[in-house]
Amino acid sequence: METIVGVHRNHYGDIISFVTSEGRVISYQKAIVETESGLLDGVLKQDDVDGHIMLTPSHDGNFDHYPTLF
Repeated sequence: METIVGVHRNHYGDIISFVTSEGRVISYQKAIVETESGLLDGVLKQDDVDGHIMLTPSHDGNFDHYPTLF
């Protein structure tokens, strides 16, 4: 099963896509779908206070320690 190993961020610092352990670059939306389908390990889907869907690592509260890969 794939895991998230890195992120791509925009110039505001927002995550726009993820890099998986298989080397795929997937959009935030695709990561949500794959998390719901059970294809990504170590990621949780949650709703934020405004009702927006967000992803968080299951072992840590955020992706801040993940490398920004290009």
